Amino acid sequence: MNFVEGQTVGIDLGTSTTTVSQLDSQGEPAVLLNAAGEAFTPSVVILGDEGRVTVGPSGNWMNAADPERVIVGVKRQMGNAEYVKQVAGRALNAEFLSALVLMKVKQDAERSIGAIRNAVITVPYYFNDPCRRATMNAGQIAGLNVIDLLNEPTAATLAYAWTQGELGKAERQERERTILVYDLGGGTFDVTVVRYSNSHFRVIATDGDTFLGGLDWTRRLVNHVAELFKLTFRMDPREEGRARLALTEECDEAKRLLSQNVESVHEFQFRDKKLKWGITRGEFEKLTADLLQRTRDTTEFVMDAAEVDPQTLDDIVLIGGSTYMPMVHNMLFKLCGRKPSMVLDPQKAVAQGAAIHAAILEARHGGGRSKQSQAVLQRLASVTSTDVNSHSLGIEITEPGQPDKKRNHIMIPRNTALPTQKEQRFVTNLANPQGIKVRLLEGEARDAAACTFIGDFRITGLPPNLPVGSPVEVVYRYGENRSLEVRARELTGNNQAKVEIRWTEGAHSVSVDQSKQLMADYRVD
Repeated sequence: MNFVEGQTVGIDLGTSTTTVSQLDSQGEPAVLLNAAGEAFTPSVVILGDEGRVTVGPSGNWMNAADPERVIVGVKRQMGNAEYVKQVAGRALNAEFLSALVLMKVKQDAERSIGAIRNAVITVPYYFNDPCRRATMNAGQIAGLNVIDLLNEPTAATLAYAWTQGELGKAERQERERTILVYDLGGGTFDVTVVRYSNSHFRVIATDGDTFLGGLDWTRRLVNHVAELFKLTFRMDPREEGRARLALTEECDEAKRLLSQNVESVHEFQFRDKKLKWGITRGEFEKLTADLLQRTRDTTEFVMDAAEVDPQTLDDIVLIGGSTYMPMVHNMLFKLCGRKPSMVLDPQKAVAQGAAIHAAILEARHGGGRSKQSQAVLQRLASVTSTDVNSHSLGIEITEPGQPDKKRNHIMIPRNTALPTQKEQRFVTNLANPQGIKVRLLEGEARDAAACTFIGDFRITGLPPNLPVGSPVEVVYRYGENRSLEVRARELTGNNQAKVEIRWTEGAHSVSVDQSKQLMADYRVD
C-alpha cells in the first residue's frame, strides 16, 4: 500500500448520493460539504455537449436536460461489461460514469482541504470481484490513489464503535459486542453480523442483493401512479423520457414524506392532463411488502449462518437512506425483539467509517499527510479486522460421464474468514491432453454458466500420452486484501501454472488508461 503526497479521505460512492469525509484535527470524522454547501451530492450525471458534464444537479434541471443523457443508478452497473452509454459518438462505461461522480466530489472537497490524492472508497459487501475492480478503476480514472476498498457494513461498524467511544481505547475492557448491520441504500442491500472489541473487528456472516434498494420502492410507486394515469386518461407517462423522470422525482418525494406522515397527496401533469393522487403509508407498505420481505429473508439467513440468536444481539445498526422508512424499523423490531439503534446518521455513517479506516491506514503505513493529532493516530494504529468472503470461490469442472456439462466446484465457501487457503485434487477427463485449463468462478450456483467468471490459466508441457484420470492438485488462496492466487500442478510430470488476480489488474486495466485520457476532454460541474 503506497500513499502519495496530499490529502486522504473516505468516500461513500452511493447509488443515490455520494459523500466525502475526513478525520479533522480533533479526530472526528467530519463530512466535507460540496460546492452547494450540502453533505450529499446526488449520484446523477447529465452529459452535455462538448464534454460538459453536470454531476449532482440542483434546481429545475429536468426541464433543461435531455432524458437520454441523464444517468442515474450507475452503481448497479459496476462490473457489467455489457453496460455502455453512447454519447456524441463515444461509448462510456459504468466505470467512467462513476469516475465523473468521484471527480465532482473530489473537486468540491478540495475547496476546503486542498488537493486530495488518496482515498478509501466503500462498496457493498455483496459486490463481486468484477464490481470491486470496476470501483477501483473508477477511482483511478478520477485521479485518486485508491488505498483500499472498504465494505460498507465494516465502515458503519467503525463509525458505530467510534460513536460509542470504544474504538482503539486500550484502557477499556476487551468486551466483544455482536451487532447486526442492516444496510438498505438507494440501490443495494447488505446485512452483516459483526463482532467487535475496542481493537478488533470480525465479520461473522454477510449476504445481500446488489439490485435491491430505495430505487425499487420508488419504481413500485411510479408504476402504481402511471397505471392510475393510464386508467384515467389512457396515456402512459412512462413512455416519454422527461415525464418519466418527473414522475420518478415526484414519487421519490412521496416516499420520503411517508416516512414522516401517514399520508401524502400530490398532483402530476402529463401533456394537458392532470392527475391528483394520494397514498397512505399503509397502502405504500402493502404495495412494497414483497421488497421488504426480501430484506427480512436475507436478514434471517445471515443470522442463521452466523449462528446468532436475534435476542442476543447487542444492537441493530441501520445505514442507508432507505432505512428511514418506518416499515424497516417495524420489521426489524418484530424479527429481533428490539428497536434498531439511531445513534448514527444512516446517510453519513459509511463515509465517516471510511474516513476512520483511511486514518487507520495512515497511522499504520504512513500517509502522504496527516493533520490528525499523534494521539488519535496512535489510538487507531492498533485496530485490526477480519473479513469474510461474500461469495463462494471455485473452479469449473466437468460432470462425470457428461463431458458437455460444466459444474461449479466450490473450494472456498462464502462467509469463510480471510485469509484462507484450500487444496484439493482433481483428475483429467481426456486422454493425452495438450494442456489443462483452469477456469475460476465466483458464485453459489451449481451450474458454471450461472456463476461469475473471474479468470483462467493453463498448464502446458504435459507428458505425452497422459491417461484419463491423471491427478491434478489445485491450491486456492484468498488473501486479506482480497487478492486471489490459484496454483495448479499436474502431478504425473510435475508441471505447474498459476494466476494471481488483484483489483488493480485484470480485464479492465487497459480501459483505465484509455479512460484517463478521455477524462481530459470532460469538464465536470
